[in-house]
Amino acid sequence: MNHPNPGHALNHQLLRLGALLQLEQRARAASRSELEFLIVNETAGIVGYQQGALWQNPATASEPLVLSGVAEADEGGPYCLWLTRVFAAIARSDKARESHLINAADLPDTLAREWPEWFPAHAMWCPLTWRDGVLVGSLLLGRIDPWNDGERQLLDALAGTYAQSLLLHQRVREAGFWRRVPVRRRPLAIAAVLLLVIAVLPVRESVLAPAEIAPIDPAPVRAPFDGVVGALQVTPNQPVRAGQALVSLERTQLQTRYAVTQKALDMAREDYSDTSQQAMSDDKAKARLAMLVSKVDQEQAELAYDKDMLDRSQITAPSDGIAVFDDSSEWIGKPVALGERIMMIASPARTQLQIEVPEASVVSFEPGSEVVFFSNLAPNEPLHGKLVFASYASTATAEGVMSYAFRARLDAGVTPRLGLKGTAKIYGPRRALALWLLRRPMAVVREWLSI
Repeated sequence: MNHPNPGHALNHQLLRLGALLQLEQRARAASRSELEFLIVNETAGIVGYQQGALWQNPATASEPLVLSGVAEADEGGPYCLWLTRVFAAIARSDKARESHLINAADLPDTLAREWPEWFPAHAMWCPLTWRDGVLVGSLLLGRIDPWNDGERQLLDALAGTYAQSLLLHQRVREAGFWRRVPVRRRPLAIAAVLLLVIAVLPVRESVLAPAEIAPIDPAPVRAPFDGVVGALQVTPNQPVRAGQALVSLERTQLQTRYAVTQKALDMAREDYSDTSQQAMSDDKAKARLAMLVSKVDQEQAELAYDKDMLDRSQITAPSDGIAVFDDSSEWIGKPVALGERIMMIASPARTQLQIEVPEASVVSFEPGSEVVFFSNLAPNEPLHGKLVFASYASTATAEGVMSYAFRARLDAGVTPRLGLKGTAKIYGPRRALALWLLRRPMAVVREWLSI
């Protein structure tokens, strides 16, 4: 009876152990693509197999599936699609994180029926796990002959090395850029990244501009003719009723003219009366009657006009509201022209925000944009509203600044005093912080370059 040579078996084990250590050393020194090739092909130098497949997380690998014997796997081919489903089915099992034998009976029926067509009968599942059971990848090896425990132990030792090498490549790739930055320049790199992040932060465009509480659709009180303001019967912000006397223009000249016209009318009527009596016997007097009638009509028309001017010199309120105008002393004795506005009659319950935005600060605002008003009397109690109007062209303000007119409707229930002044803040769309800060320099550059 022949017994195997113990020395020959020991040498074989030592050679296999040496090959294992050499393969582990090569795995640690290999690049990512070399490592993937080594795992599915060079492992055959330690344990024999006909087919090998390596699956990795697609988020950390450029090629999730690596096959033995080929340079690149056809991901859309039927073999790769079947293998992908096999890896997924085994990964869902309870023994996914420990090496074990696999055969067709361990898979669902749809996969088991195709097993003889694509893979050898005996397969070994080798999960590439790291600490705390983190699954880095999975290795599936298949061959015709059954596997033994010794080969399984060798594959377990290799699996740890493979998992460590794959994980190291993943960490190095994630930190590759940072490692290439010199230590002295890392604070500058951190500052540059922070500045970049801050520069792209979205902020809301906004503009600050002087604003005033103004009435909605006020009724203007205008001079009916050229004249001089004689007296004002109301004070600023005084409530008035429709038809109430507001302004009296100087009436002395009008009254004198009215008296002269009245006297001329009386004289024309007396002349007509005398001539009509003479016409009964004098043909010449009879011929003058038509001319005297015309003169009487003319004087009557002039008297009616003078009477109308006297009536119009007393200006009354066109509607209910409050009288909005400047100090009374500034108007008394002031000449006014036809159509010149003296005051306005406005409803204190119907107010809006009048905003004057200078040309240099204006940006594109859509109707409905949010507006916040900080009054000079109570800046700690802002009022909110929505933009309802934006002027098409700019006009000169009282200070001589070319500005665009904006109007905002305040929220319901808010009725601030007419004439209240303050500062309004108009909010626009969101933009990157860098664009918001550079909008004025960019406008200057565009003007300089004539773009």
